[in-house]
Amino acid sequence: MHFQQRRRGVRMRMGASVALTALLAGCSGAGGGSSAGGDTLNVLMVNNPQMVDLQKLTADNFTKETGIEVKFTVLPENDVRDKITQDFSNQAGQYDVATISNFEVPFFAKNGWLHALDEYTEKDTKFDQGDILKPLSDSLTAEDGKLYGQPFYGESSFLMYRKDVFEAKKLTMPDKPTWQQVADLAAKADGAEKGMKGICLRGLPGWGEVIAPLTTVVNTMGGTWFTKDWEAQLDSPEFTKATQFYVDLVREHGEAGAPQAGYAECLNNMTQGKSAMWYDATAGAGSLEAKGSPVKGKIGYVPAPVDKTDNSGWLYTWAWGMQKASSKTENAWKFISWASSKEYETLAGEKVGWSNVPAGKRASTYENPEYLKEAAAFAEVTKNAIANANPTDPGTQPRPTVGIQFVDIPEFTDLGTKVSQEISAAIAGKKTVAEALKNSQALAEKVGKDQK
Repeated sequence: MHFQQRRRGVRMRMGASVALTALLAGCSGAGGGSSAGGDTLNVLMVNNPQMVDLQKLTADNFTKETGIEVKFTVLPENDVRDKITQDFSNQAGQYDVATISNFEVPFFAKNGWLHALDEYTEKDTKFDQGDILKPLSDSLTAEDGKLYGQPFYGESSFLMYRKDVFEAKKLTMPDKPTWQQVADLAAKADGAEKGMKGICLRGLPGWGEVIAPLTTVVNTMGGTWFTKDWEAQLDSPEFTKATQFYVDLVREHGEAGAPQAGYAECLNNMTQGKSAMWYDATAGAGSLEAKGSPVKGKIGYVPAPVDKTDNSGWLYTWAWGMQKASSKTENAWKFISWASSKEYETLAGEKVGWSNVPAGKRASTYENPEYLKEAAAFAEVTKNAIANANPTDPGTQPRPTVGIQFVDIPEFTDLGTKVSQEISAAIAGKKTVAEALKNSQALAEKVGKDQK
């Protein structure tokens, strides 16, 4: 069934104060004009490497071609999410464009904070909306059937491993590993080289840090955050089994300082030869295979490990959203269209290297010989992971809303963060998994009660 159709009837609620703010913004008559306010745009975005590349390339390319000056505000993920939510919920119009994800789109759109993009994609045939990978365009389409974001890059998750280390230790990575096989391999690869651990798994608190990979393990081992009727399940046998497995694996064979290790730390560990395996975002491969990387050509890539399901990779995209209150919608679309275009991928490939282009969003990328030459090791596995991701049915039992590595309700940012702190404490050995999940269950029950 089509993605947005499966969303029908899903209740997305914001807190009373936010809802009131949105209501007041709606009554104020804020809306889009053409390009009032001069040829400048204010863009708020996350400080990921690909965005930093974009920032460096904008003036000499986009601005030179269009005459539109772009003023960037670039912040770390947690900070940028807070600032985007504040500005868009108030419909202050300070920022015309911002990086949002498939997590925010459903309730940002429902609250009238985003400008639908369908009218622009229909007119801008050069943009080629049909080239955007369907799982991503579906995930950026709200329950009203309208498109509210354009992906800058897309990702799923997979397992990365050192082929040379496995060969030296006479270890064989299955084409489609199970989590138990991964745990066995981690034990055997631990200490294969001086200072090398068997695996790196996120342990850093944050709903977008440790909770993301952990939830994919929960899904494939039969667990879920909530039943279809919003009954919390964090102390269920399945959720407990998956969490215990994850905590034990990272404690026994994972990286040093795991409770403070997130995506960036694991990427560094893998790059520096401190980890034999790493389960994380497909986007990490570009850095591992980049020119100058110490491990370039040494990494193998296989699908996300499974247990009870056929697939378990997540689905995520950093995308461009246009604020409904922006008075510069035509210029905003010109920027979005350029930043998500085939032409920009070519520019990035030529300027910063093809392995680092913001891929995972267009079918044409995976037919581009220049990209495939640099990204051959991971391109096909990434494309398949995105294609096989199923946000509407990621586990073994029905869900109350969409989402693989998150529960797509506004309240999950707070719930997921608080639960992540409990999980990180268990990884640090400060409490047992049972204690962490008992506390987490109480938090989830409150959220579930409010959703009913």
